[in-house]
Amino acid sequence: MAKGRVPTRDELLAFIKESTTPVGKREIARAYGIKGDQRIELKALLRDLRDTGEIAADRAKTFKDPTALTDITVLEITSVDSDGHLLATPRRHDEEKDGPAPRIEIDAHGSRVKPAPAVGDRVLASLKRRGKNTYEAKIIRHLGTGPKKILALYEEPPGSNGMGLATPTDRKMRTAFDVRPGDKNGALPGDIVWVESAGSELSRRAKVLERIGPMSDPRTVSLISIAANDIPVEFPTAAAEEAEKAVAAPMGDRLDLRKVPLVTIDGEDARDFDDAVFAERDPEHEGGWHLLVAIADVSWYVRPDKPLDRAAYRRGTSVYFPDRVVPMLPEALSNGWCSLVPREDRPVLVAEMWIDAEGELKRHKFHRAMMRSAARLTYNRVQRAADGFPDDEIQPLLGQVIEPLYGAYRVLLAAREKRGALDLDLPERLVKLGDDGRIAEIGVRERLDSHKLIEEFMVLANVAAAQALEKRQAPCLYRVHDQPDLAKIEGLREFLSTLSIKLPIGQRLRPADLNRVLGSVADKPISRLVSETVLRSQSQAVYSPDNHGHFGLALARYAHFTSPIRRYPDLLVHRSLIAAYGLGDGGLPSGDASRFVEFGEHLSMCERRAVAAERNAMDRYVANFMSQHVGATFGARISSVTRFGLFISVDGSGADGLIPIRNIGQEFYRHDEGRQLLIGERTGETYGLGDRLRVKLVEASTATGGLLFDIVDVTERVERLSAPSPRRDGPRRPVTHRGPPRDKRSRRRK
Repeated sequence: MAKGRVPTRDELLAFIKESTTPVGKREIARAYGIKGDQRIELKALLRDLRDTGEIAADRAKTFKDPTALTDITVLEITSVDSDGHLLATPRRHDEEKDGPAPRIEIDAHGSRVKPAPAVGDRVLASLKRRGKNTYEAKIIRHLGTGPKKILALYEEPPGSNGMGLATPTDRKMRTAFDVRPGDKNGALPGDIVWVESAGSELSRRAKVLERIGPMSDPRTVSLISIAANDIPVEFPTAAAEEAEKAVAAPMGDRLDLRKVPLVTIDGEDARDFDDAVFAERDPEHEGGWHLLVAIADVSWYVRPDKPLDRAAYRRGTSVYFPDRVVPMLPEALSNGWCSLVPREDRPVLVAEMWIDAEGELKRHKFHRAMMRSAARLTYNRVQRAADGFPDDEIQPLLGQVIEPLYGAYRVLLAAREKRGALDLDLPERLVKLGDDGRIAEIGVRERLDSHKLIEEFMVLANVAAAQALEKRQAPCLYRVHDQPDLAKIEGLREFLSTLSIKLPIGQRLRPADLNRVLGSVADKPISRLVSETVLRSQSQAVYSPDNHGHFGLALARYAHFTSPIRRYPDLLVHRSLIAAYGLGDGGLPSGDASRFVEFGEHLSMCERRAVAAERNAMDRYVANFMSQHVGATFGARISSVTRFGLFISVDGSGADGLIPIRNIGQEFYRHDEGRQLLIGERTGETYGLGDRLRVKLVEASTATGGLLFDIVDVTERVERLSAPSPRRDGPRRPVTHRGPPRDKRSRRRK
């Protein structure tokens, strides 16, 4: 900061807005060394900024950002972060008008109000600014708990005389609420509704706030998950208008790749195409390959801190349901200017890469370019072509495009196997809808080499992006998959020992160690059981500016670069590359570098929210389909053992359900956590992971996604060692339950 001069308009604005303490003329003069007649010039500049509304002044003659929060305000405590800190938002905050909500952390130690604050509480608090859009709050007074909104199925039982019953869609909530005729707000029997509890929980009263849709409409299934997980659906007007005004990007200084036969390869039902690939042999290195991975240049259209950018950041990711997509960007971009549709010019950010015969990344470059997709291909069509059955469109591309792609893929696959990336090939559930929106078929998604080909190309580009940012010492939001937690690995080792499978002790676990375990059971009935147990032992992947590597992929550095249409972290990586390599407009603003920790936390939360919504919707679709088969019997396998029952996977359908412990038998059962068993105290009969059963479906709830089963018979038991599970924490009181089943109506009342 230069001394002895009046700052420029922009410098003074930045100084005032970034200060964490009140700023007056004295503080500005001291910071810039202003003396004498310069004070008159400073006074005029401050008056001009105040008159234009760019700064605000108070009675104490201090200046601040007019968008900053007042010192004392009403907050609503909204969540708890991964470190256990309570987070809050201003009670009245309009994101479209005010921009992204600030991060406000409650000072739990400095707040001595009682009762202790909790999520859902409203408080009066004093704020202290910590940084750009971040504050610390000290609670002055507890203002009470806001009314609790609950998503529920509204029904009117026979003989209720107009009284309604609202049953929560959350399986963890066991209380159904009574709704008086005057409180039903137009709700009809069978509607999914938002209700607000009225009075104490013991009164079991609620009033309807809003109808979501009738449960009989298959489209309501995904709407339940959208509402329950607070997924933003409608774009703010300013963001939608910004997207609609977008036009074709100019060629400018972009690299011209329009004659290169780049192709997109996606699923049959894909609507946005954000990546294209090309491969050719590297003439300078025998066995090597030259690869291009072209990604839609979303950063050209979505500029930092504009309405569209704020809306995309709030969403964090697109969310996919069987009947719809809730996109991160409006369709004018996601399906329009940012979609690499065939035979149209599209702006892209390109990772140009060279690999050797061993699949090692030797060098790379990043370009802003213009491309023209040669074809929109699908996984199934590409796989058929590779297997010798190309269709008419792919036939001309076979030698120049398809065969080189598979040649490079085989090299990358060998490199993956050599470095020992975790090889978990678990089936993914698939729901197919009919023309009426109802489920026509449920099962598992087929996984082809064409899927793996695209995955390996994307992984390579993601590695190259992380390397490029590190080389320029630029901000990078890594995709971090840390080492598994030691306690989880010990639990996995203990479980595997009951199957006579050994896991190394006393050394740093590597993915290759887990691959050896998976390989040892690859052709055995317990293969899927072991794979799922290994998966549950893994750490959760997150976004972070601190690099801890990617354990699952066995990579030292990894960043998401390849899907900026549907993932905001990829957009941040694009912006950082553009700024670091001087690739033009739309790069990362210098002030955003300090916010990458905040970005990582928020975007990791958005991802978890999306995953939960997608999984819950899938559960409800499957429950809807299975509701037609109540009373039928199925083959199944035990996928999880808990103290309250057995979770099972139904053969060939992707359906998961619960056998409550009260439905298992007429004796006490002890839960052996280490060996993942329920053991009958009288008969010694066991139920454990991987055991195969014949089960009968007794209840299917579309509203909650819950399936309940009874055991018909045990058809096959996994061979286990008979030694008792070691007790790590000293004597432990056994968990016991007794059958026979209780009347299900009593369960609902409780």
